[in-house]
Amino acid sequence: MRRRGPDLRLWTSVGVLGLVVVACFLGPVLLGPDAGQQALGDRLAPPAWLPGAIEGRPFGTDAFGRDMLARTLEGGRVSLEVGFGAATGAVVIGLVLGLVAGYRGGWWDRVIMTVADVWLAFPFLVIALAAVAVVGSDIPVLIALLTLGGWVLPTRVTRTIAQRVRSEEYVVAAVGAGASDLYLVRRHVLPQVLPANLVVWSFTVGALVVIEGALSFLGLGVKPPTPSWGNIVSDGTPYLETAWWIVAWPALMIVVTVMCANALGNGLRRRWQSGSQAMDAADLIDGGVAP
Repeated sequence: MRRRGPDLRLWTSVGVLGLVVVACFLGPVLLGPDAGQQALGDRLAPPAWLPGAIEGRPFGTDAFGRDMLARTLEGGRVSLEVGFGAATGAVVIGLVLGLVAGYRGGWWDRVIMTVADVWLAFPFLVIALAAVAVVGSDIPVLIALLTLGGWVLPTRVTRTIAQRVRSEEYVVAAVGAGASDLYLVRRHVLPQVLPANLVVWSFTVGALVVIEGALSFLGLGVKPPTPSWGNIVSDGTPYLETAWWIVAWPALMIVVTVMCANALGNGLRRRWQSGSQAMDAADLIDGGVAP
């Protein structure tokens, strides 16, 4: 009975997040390429339930007459590509480095964790500004930039769990019996670190979606005419009093995505709460996931 509530929240967050992903990736295809075209005669039309709405434009239009439904879904595709791609890359890098630092120990551990501490000492926004100024702000660049900004947390989580597993009696006995490091990592360490890193990944997705939106809002992210939730909000800011819906839809999608990603992480953490790997991850995650 105690698990029924958490499981319900977990699967609800999975369902809503999955619906957002499917809508953002399939919606623009189903709506067709014409849905996002400019039509100045239809500019600033309100949503369907308000007077003056245009048929076929249920979310209203922006300052150039573009359908806000199509723009919001297309912008979501870009934002989710960056968020999911960067979170996955950060967790993969953190998993590898954390395994090396935690299992091998010694100077490997000292070097990797020193680099992690030094990396955290630099303000991420300053690094982002410099990188965007030098190489631009295309989608692959943003994914690479946010990946480099988010690898420290999964590295620390993986290192903590790997150190604990390596000291377990059954692992020490396996080492004494001649088991190889590759076998021990694959057989004993990975099953312990993967659940915790899945929790980290879900929290990181939400954090990176917000960061990508902030960068795009400031003009450091994806450049128009390619939409993202951040630059759509930025474009709609001058029309808050007369056309609030331009800002409302992408902002609402950011909120829903981040809430679902965080609820997914909390649900997974509760599901594995009885395991020490979940407790280790929880202690580190509570310190924050933003790079």
